[in-house]
Amino acid sequence: MDNFWDDVDRHLVRYGGTFTREIIDSASGSFLFTEDGRRVLDFTSGQMSGILGHSHPRIVETVRRQIANLDHLFSGMLSRPVVDLARRLAETLPPSLSKVQLLTTGAESNEAALRMAKLVTGKHEVVAFARSWHGMTAAAAAATYSAGRKGYGPAAPGNFAIPAPSAGDWQAQLDLAFDLVDAQSVGSLAACIVEPILSSGGILEPPPGYFAALQRKCRERGMLLIFDEAQTGLCRTGTWYAFERDGVVPDILTLSKTLGAGLPLAAVVTSAEIEAEAHARNYLFFTTHVSDPLVAAVGNTVLDVLIEERLDERAAKLGAVLRNGLTDIASRHPLVTDVRGRGLLVGLEIADESLSAPITRRCLELGLHMNIVQMPGMGGVFRIAPPLTATEEELALGVSILDEAIGSVG
Repeated sequence: MDNFWDDVDRHLVRYGGTFTREIIDSASGSFLFTEDGRRVLDFTSGQMSGILGHSHPRIVETVRRQIANLDHLFSGMLSRPVVDLARRLAETLPPSLSKVQLLTTGAESNEAALRMAKLVTGKHEVVAFARSWHGMTAAAAAATYSAGRKGYGPAAPGNFAIPAPSAGDWQAQLDLAFDLVDAQSVGSLAACIVEPILSSGGILEPPPGYFAALQRKCRERGMLLIFDEAQTGLCRTGTWYAFERDGVVPDILTLSKTLGAGLPLAAVVTSAEIEAEAHARNYLFFTTHVSDPLVAAVGNTVLDVLIEERLDERAAKLGAVLRNGLTDIASRHPLVTDVRGRGLLVGLEIADESLSAPITRRCLELGLHMNIVQMPGMGGVFRIAPPLTATEEELALGVSILDEAIGSVG
């Protein structure tokens, strides 16, 4: 214990930002508990993943049962939890999305989706939003523009960024974006990968009609449309999938984070036609943990809880409560310039980026863990994503602490 932070300094690779100077000992529900006895309300659901809170009893029971029976297999072998989860996921989606591959992380699912799109179209160029985050592996990182592009040598050729939708004439903006893409393309446009709500980009929600227009752009060019619902999928936004608002069904859907409720589980979902063409062209994405039974069993339990407790409706209801509290903060603090988002994925924007870190530190001192997105020219945006199992009292506590932190700093 006495050497903990010395060991951190000597032996841990620093992989992004700084480590929170708290030793987390345990977690339950909406709270983390430190070794020195502090209770911290978790307004990020871990890494935006724990939609059922920490150590949900149904998840704990599933892990105990499954790991004692069947945990991991040769990647070419199948088990009932895997096939059950594939079928049940397809049942939550439009009929065209019927084929499922189970993987581990969001980056991996996006890597597989992009690989599939390139193989099926026979092309290689990829379009993504300028504030996107799709992962840290090769193709996913090449389509990520919000961070991490400097210093690693050339990205894969054929990757184009288009502006994230903003207020005003978004159709003209989209038309200009694709005019520029067309001018740069070598005639090999394969896919467009986007988040229905840009989370790491600052909780940016494209306006109604945007994705239908984007899909038309893709169809005109023979591109596949990929929706990355790592953070928005599985009820967080008040519907099962964020794309439901727009009535636009992607060619390929990727899920992660929320699917495993904190455990490493991800999925690629596509149509029977795309899967058949990929298979005919010898699609290969054979990994160590593809179709692992342990996390598949967890995924089935996640679906059980989401369905039985109607957590899509709960997220919509709690999201309105959270928005009301944050809007009240905005009305009393000129520092707060916007509240946006959907369901229990909400952003609170502040005008002065220099105050982002002090507010975050003050929140933690008061017992609230927050995450801040800092993008050039945006000030700072707090990404607020409590568990879908949070209570109204817990939301009120978090809002109260945030209010105090903003007041003390701003």
